[in-house]
Amino acid sequence: MESRIIILLILATLLALCACYSAQKNSDFLECLTIQFQNSNSAPDGVIYTPRNASYASLLLAQNQRLAPTSSERPELIITPFHESEIQAAVYCSRKLGMEIRVRSGGHDYEGLSYNSENPYVIVDMRNIRSISIDNDEKTAWVQVGATLGQLYHTLARKSKTLAFTAGVCPPVGVGGHFSGGGYGMMSRKHAIAADNIIDAKLINANGQILDRESMGEDLFWAIRGGGGTSFGIVLAFKVKLVIVPQIVTVFNVSRTLEQNATHLVHKWQYIADKVDENLLLRLFLRSVRSPIHGNRTIQASFTTLFLGRVHDLLPIMQDSFPELGLVEQDCIEMSWIESTLFFAGLRNESLDVLLIRTPQTGIYFKGKSDYVRQPIPIHGLRGIWRFLNQEAENRAELQFSPYGGVLNTFSESETPFPHRSGNIFMIHYGVSWTRGGTAESERHINWIRRLYSYMGRYVSKSPRAAYFNYRDLDLGRNAGRNTSYEQASVWGFRYFKNNFNRLVRVKSMVDPSNFFRNEQSIPPVSSS
Repeated sequence: MESRIIILLILATLLALCACYSAQKNSDFLECLTIQFQNSNSAPDGVIYTPRNASYASLLLAQNQRLAPTSSERPELIITPFHESEIQAAVYCSRKLGMEIRVRSGGHDYEGLSYNSENPYVIVDMRNIRSISIDNDEKTAWVQVGATLGQLYHTLARKSKTLAFTAGVCPPVGVGGHFSGGGYGMMSRKHAIAADNIIDAKLINANGQILDRESMGEDLFWAIRGGGGTSFGIVLAFKVKLVIVPQIVTVFNVSRTLEQNATHLVHKWQYIADKVDENLLLRLFLRSVRSPIHGNRTIQASFTTLFLGRVHDLLPIMQDSFPELGLVEQDCIEMSWIESTLFFAGLRNESLDVLLIRTPQTGIYFKGKSDYVRQPIPIHGLRGIWRFLNQEAENRAELQFSPYGGVLNTFSESETPFPHRSGNIFMIHYGVSWTRGGTAESERHINWIRRLYSYMGRYVSKSPRAAYFNYRDLDLGRNAGRNTSYEQASVWGFRYFKNNFNRLVRVKSMVDPSNFFRNEQSIPPVSSS
């Protein structure tokens, strides 16, 4: 009994010491920031949040509850800067006090690396760094990284009916992570990915200097266009090349179940999705649902499509390339491009202002993974997927097949860090969600998606088995702290970047040799010795 009391006293003492250490770190950081703000004539009001602030908890809201920081994992401070000098101050104080810094623009990253850390850390939340400046004549825009995709699309629609940008379908996603990690979207077969259309950038490096494309050099500029920005600095803004779209585009969402020949439709889709007219992107969503006909579980395949043109031009293309789907004019809807962004986000008939909402959906637990497919999956392989989908609850698991081809084939694998170019038929996104917390519940769903991922290994890319960086997955490997070796990081690095990983390491070694900007899957530097 006495030994148990002694152990409890020791634990209580250690916890108290940790709390004191944390409080001291917090105090030191506040003092450092205050001095830096005074030196730069910045006003800290509404910029610094400690756990004692009423707004602190709301700033930590995570879209994925699986990754919500626990009370012992929360950041010492959250900084929501309005000015570049305030970010520079955060960088300076983080370096001085040896604290990690995490940078959040939208907070949708799949493993929460922008707002979680196992070590003492601060968050720089870029939500107030969100201005967008559009030049209609040049057809370019400067977009700050705290803007969301929805805000960008909304701003473009107010300026022009035919200027658009090629990026993702989820309006609350932050520009910073999306653009710097790639940025696939519904126009990617025609206009490539977001990173391919970046023509300049502003970045704060580990020394607190603000650099643009000219001053950062082409190596660093190359690295932040698909290699992720947070390994190399804090990106402030991207200058992007806008694209021209027709005033009227056509969309459709046609669903077929197994009883309506879905298996053979999905099989045929693999042979045409990357080869059809580049103005056409046929995305495919697969899930297990309750059949409206017989009430039993079945598989539903939804062909969700954008065509950059009118319906009378789309129908002959579909009849020629994919007559098995049986598309008819009544399935199609003509609309403006901006209306299509609402359609694909599941917000049709809403006001355009809904695009400006950035509050994350909460209460959902989620795990995602990704793959690339270079040879069609055979019929028996698809039936194996159906069995897995039926093991999860209705509409709780989903596979997305996103087609490649078109203009994506015209880029070399090394033109940007994003290497997934010619030879890929489509990308697979695996997702499973649940609503109840608890370790056992999480492990059940995560084990399910890992088993599915293992099953799919025979049908996807190999050597390496490729993955998409914006669908971050710590199952692929993680760094071992500040001194992670090249060998440790290459376990996951070659999956995302293939041979571009080596160049990313060289860039990191040049611009951040002390590995100040780091997380569990950041590019490591290597010693020059």
